[in-house]
Amino acid sequence: MSNLIIEKLLAKTKRTDLPTFAPGDSIRVHVKIKEGDKERVQAFEGVVIARSRGPQASFTVRKISFGHGVERIFPVHAKVIDHIDVVRTGRVRRAKLYYLRGLKGKAARLRERD
Repeated sequence: MSNLIIEKLLAKTKRTDLPTFAPGDSIRVHVKIKEGDKERVQAFEGVVIARSRGPQASFTVRKISFGHGVERIFPVHAKVIDHIDVVRTGRVRRAKLYYLRGLKGKAARLRERD
């Protein structure tokens, strides 16, 4: 009985406007940032290195900023995400790409999916 109520509540907050993407894809996440009483949209572009499923799904995006690796975890159904653009699709053989953390330069490139 309680699972039914929880599922109904989660169905109200679920987002259906996001594109399909997988680990290895390069995406641009447009995030709403609130500064004082103003709100703006900032882009965070990088490679999806992990994706979790379920009602509280999330995905991790990694980018290189000024020579340092920066990772950010986004909840899929969060209201702070304005929209997501898929820049390119990568061909990978595993679901979690944590090995990219140890690579840099050309070694960290991924092949493009056809």
